[in-house]
Amino acid sequence: MTDRAPGARDPAVDLSRRLRDEGLAPLSWSNGPHDAYTAHDHAYDKVLVVIAGSIIFGLPATGDRVAMSVGDRLELPAGTLHDAIVGSAGVTCLEAHVSRGRLDTLARHPAGSW
Repeated sequence: MTDRAPGARDPAVDLSRRLRDEGLAPLSWSNGPHDAYTAHDHAYDKVLVVIAGSIIFGLPATGDRVAMSVGDRLELPAGTLHDAIVGSAGVTCLEAHVSRGRLDTLARHPAGSW
């Protein structure tokens, strides 16, 4: 079942296509409501786009929090310590890994701005 009007485009397909057009290879993952990830980092740069639900990423080094909902994009450089907590409706994200050093800084791009 879908909430889209007949003939409406699926935003998840559009967001995935946009990432592929950038040469990225996104995969999707999902978590249930209020699932949490403890602080960790990665050896690769990561691009995340929320396609359903919401998630908040914490940045222990700065104390900042990055709230994300459908269409928002997060560019996370390798070695960035982060944690996360999923919103009350769960979350589904597209995630693409890129070579370490491709992303200079952490950046959040709101839906419709990238």
